[in-house]
Amino acid sequence: MGVKRSGGRVRLPVRRGGAEKYLWYTLLSFAFTVTLVRLFLEFTGYPQFGGGEIHIAHVLWGGLALFSAVLLSLILTNRWAYSLSAILAGIGVGLFIDEVGKFITQNNDYFYPAAAPIIYAFFLLVVWLYLHVRRPPSLSIREELYRALGEMAEVLDHDLESEERKNLEKRLERIAQHAEHADYRHLARRLQEFIDSESLHVVPDRKSGFERFIDYARQWERRWITLGRLKAIVIGALLALGIVTVVDFARLLSGINNPELLAAWIDDLLSLGLVTSKSGLLWFATLTILEGLVGSLLIIAVILLLVKREDIGLTLAASGLLLSLVGVNLLVFYFQQFSTVITALIQFLILLLVYHYRSRAQVEKG
Repeated sequence: MGVKRSGGRVRLPVRRGGAEKYLWYTLLSFAFTVTLVRLFLEFTGYPQFGGGEIHIAHVLWGGLALFSAVLLSLILTNRWAYSLSAILAGIGVGLFIDEVGKFITQNNDYFYPAAAPIIYAFFLLVVWLYLHVRRPPSLSIREELYRALGEMAEVLDHDLESEERKNLEKRLERIAQHAEHADYRHLARRLQEFIDSESLHVVPDRKSGFERFIDYARQWERRWITLGRLKAIVIGALLALGIVTVVDFARLLSGINNPELLAAWIDDLLSLGLVTSKSGLLWFATLTILEGLVGSLLIIAVILLLVKREDIGLTLAASGLLLSLVGVNLLVFYFQQFSTVITALIQFLILLLVYHYRSRAQVEKG
């Protein structure tokens, strides 16, 4: 006797289990690829592979990596294949977008100033997508069953850990209790029986090298870095970054009432090649003002932290850092190109430090 179904084919998309992990691999490999390519080309004098009329641009290797990533995900269903596909996709996109300057200019200008901001903006979009995917979704019964069937691959690979077994049992129990279709409930019960079997091969829970490193770092922090010391580190980092960020803004303010100082500032910009036109000077002045705003926010945040107004201070610090990372750095990349990668990384690490201090303070202070 067949099972009665209430509709036709279901085409609703289902998020893959572990999607945030695969996207994280893509994000990291993309960032490392662009950074390493630029560093390699800078240190080697921008060599060209090929001879005569032939020039093998690295965008071709990017296309090969992207095609390999697609083939892996289409042909293989192993989880390691998805991880490798994600890494290859990041490498491929990094090699491709690194040459964006050639694609948007008539003279194929690899060093076109707008290329760096475009690459950075694309990176920010991927970060936003990762943060969106990272949020735990509210799964329907159909999506729960998708996840359960996907997790059965761990059984087939003899890689099911005890904690994964418990999570799978909970997922199957939810399906068995709440599924509207009797065939879904029946399938969940049969899978539960299989998972509960004593003959099922289950491996002990084990942590990756990265997880062990994080555990060691947390233990070291709890032993050597008190909350007060961590706060001092946060204040020091914010103060140093705030002062460095606000220096050019202070010079600009000083030059408003002193033509000689202003002329000297402009001469410095011209000699360094940062600006070459009046419009460029206007945009650089805009950048300087925005950096002054960010630096002021960080310095005010430090003052608030010192007078024990931590909630407002941490919020201001995070807001200033996010403003710089998401908005101001687009202009910084235009004028300073990829030399600002280190600065952006420092800003990101300080932002993580601010969030870490906030979460730890909430736990320890109740």
